[in-house]
Amino acid sequence: MKNTYNLRSIAANVISQVLDHGKSLNTILLDLQQNISVKDRALLQELCYGTLRILPKLEYYIQQLMIHPMIGKQRVFHYLLMIGIYQLIYTRIPAHAALFETVSAVNTLKQPKLKKLINGVLRQFQRKQIKLLKQIEEINKDEIYYLHPNWLLTRIQLAYPHQWQQILIANNQKPPMWLRVNRLHQSRCKYLALLQQVGIKAYAHPSYKDAIRLIAPCSVNKLPGFTLGWITIQDISAQGCVYLLDPQNGEKILDLCAAPGGKTTHILEVAPNSQVLAIDINKQRLQCIKENLQRLQLQATIKIGDGRNPKAWCGNQIFDRILFDAPCSATGVIRRHPDIKWLRRDNDIVKLTRLQAEIMDAIWPKLKKGGLMLYVTCSILPEENQQQIISFLQRHPDAQFIKTETTDTFGKQYLPHPEGGDGFFCAKLTK
Repeated sequence: MKNTYNLRSIAANVISQVLDHGKSLNTILLDLQQNISVKDRALLQELCYGTLRILPKLEYYIQQLMIHPMIGKQRVFHYLLMIGIYQLIYTRIPAHAALFETVSAVNTLKQPKLKKLINGVLRQFQRKQIKLLKQIEEINKDEIYYLHPNWLLTRIQLAYPHQWQQILIANNQKPPMWLRVNRLHQSRCKYLALLQQVGIKAYAHPSYKDAIRLIAPCSVNKLPGFTLGWITIQDISAQGCVYLLDPQNGEKILDLCAAPGGKTTHILEVAPNSQVLAIDINKQRLQCIKENLQRLQLQATIKIGDGRNPKAWCGNQIFDRILFDAPCSATGVIRRHPDIKWLRRDNDIVKLTRLQAEIMDAIWPKLKKGGLMLYVTCSILPEENQQQIISFLQRHPDAQFIKTETTDTFGKQYLPHPEGGDGFFCAKLTK
């Protein structure tokens, strides 16, 4: 049965929702999945993620091809042009097919009068492509060269004067695909053998005994036992958090800001007889935790709640361990969520650090004496990480930072790496 939708028009609307309305790319694509055929989902994701990853370059090309920008209700056609150009440069889609499908999207977007314009601009790009690609390499403009907004570029340069370039390179690449083997169902050794049997090349992580990296990413539908709960897709830096938490059977453990549940389920795989309470403020995202628990055949108590008011969701309960996955700038996972570069604002950082501090202060009384709290962010900005921990220790004399072999001063900062994990920060505190 032939699809009744045009994928390019959908992609243009998705980009519009992100850039013009500030919506999360991942959330939009999840909502769309039911209406898109399985074979088309990967291409839709490639068009949207790819376009947002190199946005300043695509803006530049269009500026060279058009005298007047498309604004207002026509803005979606500006994004359609971006998607068309992206296909011509970065995908293996034959040029004639990319042009035909992109121009056809104009009908779906109900502006047939613009068909000639869209076709003309894309064909003009084809004629000038070699010249434009050479031209853009000679432009001395940081935002175009590094594909990051200037405010974020400045922050990263100040925080990492010797590493900022490698961070930006990693941010602009597609991330590797890491798996976490559910030790309650399969050993890693057996699962590697299963992957080999179906022709998927992979290797084991040298330190984390549940972790496997695929040589090339693939659909979860191709992974043996995914629906049976044998594995979870989870970045290696995120997996490392639970090893630092070191959960034990019989303990009461709080996973705060737990959605979508990757760390919740990992805790239960490591300590299946622990009592885990998973809290998140977002009702929709709580559903993801439920689905992950169900797929992995694990059990936890799930509640909606605000970390600033723990009494509302746990009363007088005290915990042996707390994993606080703090709301943050997400500057460490840009390669997985390129929309972060264009949605986040410089003044967001101050607001986020205040929120992080408020939640930490509120939940600290919920940790028993001698208990352990692991503070985690997917940020690479010191204000949200080491500086946050230093401030917390100054406010709470009963808090002590735990230094381990893998931690730096006041926490471990993982930077995004092309062959490794995302940018993450972890700090262990005890009362």
